[in-house]
Amino acid sequence: MTRPRVSVRAFVVGALLVALVLAGLVSAEASSAPDGLERVAIDEGFEDAAEDHALGELPTADYGIRGVDDERLSVGLAGALGVAVTFAATGGLLLVLRRRAGTERPA
Repeated sequence: MTRPRVSVRAFVVGALLVALVLAGLVSAEASSAPDGLERVAIDEGFEDAAEDHALGELPTADYGIRGVDDERLSVGLAGALGVAVTFAATGGLLLVLRRRAGTERPA
């Protein structure tokens, strides 16, 4: 029995869609709890010693999109934006590397 072959393009598009759905829908649930470093700071009692990050004023700082009042939507949009930016940067890097190597695109 032969397994159906999935093209690289179909796999990448499917993986991107899954990542966008997870980032957009599941990230709101995940971000409601403190992350690992924040949890340790709370447990050890030094969370008040934290200082704002130099990039803390960016529109996407603190797991959300500044200006979007609905917290779930804000966090979901930030997650989806993060996936899109990561995908674009990775895709661009792969294109540059492939052109440098002079290899052909796989089917």
